[in-house]
Amino acid sequence: MRVDAATYERGALALHTSPSLFGDHCIVIVTGAEHMNDAFLTEMLAYLPQPNADIPVIIQHGGGTRGKKLLDAIAAGGWQVARIEKIKRDDDKARLVTADVRAAGRKITDGAVRALVDALGQDLRELLSATSQLLADVEGMITEDHIRDFYAGRNEATPFEIADAALAGRTGQALALARHAFATRVNPVPIVAALAAKLRQLAIVQAPGITQRELKMAPWQAQRARREARGWSDAGLGQAIRAVALADEQVKGASRDPQFAVEHAIITIGRARRTR
Repeated sequence: MRVDAATYERGALALHTSPSLFGDHCIVIVTGAEHMNDAFLTEMLAYLPQPNADIPVIIQHGGGTRGKKLLDAIAAGGWQVARIEKIKRDDDKARLVTADVRAAGRKITDGAVRALVDALGQDLRELLSATSQLLADVEGMITEDHIRDFYAGRNEATPFEIADAALAGRTGQALALARHAFATRVNPVPIVAALAAKLRQLAIVQAPGITQRELKMAPWQAQRARREARGWSDAGLGQAIRAVALADEQVKGASRDPQFAVEHAIITIGRARRTR
């Protein structure tokens, strides 16, 4: 049973933690405790001294000072507390995917891990959910082909797939993916953001004397960016960056047709890549 602490209604905790006539047991998961309302704070504090031992209550708190009184009471009462650091870096997300696959007694290629992180790394829950789905659907080694099939089965075109095709010079494919994305109601803004992110990677890896720490990207990302950058001239890269900067303005309100702005940027990127 899930309970949102921010929209908590009085009496809900007592309802979900009361003994059942049928002897059924459940787990109460409280989300958004960093935004808890006063009703939840009051009732949870009252519940702590005499909890129902048969019904675990898990409280997820995303940080901050809201609910500090409850957090202090939980710590003082000797209840189990797990502190989990936020996962921000792509290489950490890649390790998490690999660990989940290994825990299931399975194997996944490095390319498949990279493809998953590129596509879903912005949403950790979706990333892990996709990993679980792949483990259920795929037999044997999970490869990049399975990732592509997985997305085809979901009828989606992700912003990073579009960006990968555009910057590799596969303009026709990038346009087809973009139009497919629009047909499935993908917002143009994240597509332009993905184009910009890929271009930034290509630009920064070419900076003379830059260290791995200064790159602020996983080693495999840097290696791939360097390979992709070989197909670009400085002039072409500059043209592409300007085109995406213009598209960014257009999809955020400067144009009445943001989808056309994305397509125009993709076409310009394709031409820029051929500039020598």
